[in-house]
Amino acid sequence: MSILKRGMSGVPVKRVQERLDLDADGIFGAGTEKAVREFQQANGLTADGIAGPDTFTAMGLNELVLLRKGIRGDTVRKLQSALGIDADGKFGPGTEKAVREFQQANGLSVDGMAGPETLAKLDNFTDFDEETVKGAAVRPDEEQYEIESIPEVDGTKVIAASAVDGSGSKSVWGRVKGWFS
Repeated sequence: MSILKRGMSGVPVKRVQERLDLDADGIFGAGTEKAVREFQQANGLTADGIAGPDTFTAMGLNELVLLRKGIRGDTVRKLQSALGIDADGKFGPGTEKAVREFQQANGLSVDGMAGPETLAKLDNFTDFDEETVKGAAVRPDEEQYEIESIPEVDGTKVIAASAVDGSGSKSVWGRVKGWFS
């Protein structure tokens, strides 16, 4: 996961809700979608109600930024520029390869995804620092949002991703549930 949309739940949803001064129940429902859309519109972003890297950055939630294959936008373009590759704003196989090479060269966990720890090592991501990396870990008050996955229902899969950051701490993206058809 690296985007949030209606039907998803977990720690990242709770943090977005807190930033938007909503009831932080950790469930991305209609009210959260509406508030995200309004935030996006007020900040010159594509107002689709889906929170991704560009929305997280605009919200000051850099700890939620996780760039991976399939993600598009200005933050991906900025990553590509920092890596010295064609900056088309689409995170594809070439970007993944460049991220892996950068991670290998800089002693990072090599997974091909650019989260806070990787971005903090890039010169043009000055808003990413050690505090951002620490912020990407689950806080004790967020443990109740670590939910077990639900079995497949009516052909719709519920995805639960397990992630640990480079320090061994649980990442905020560790267990996000969402409905995808």
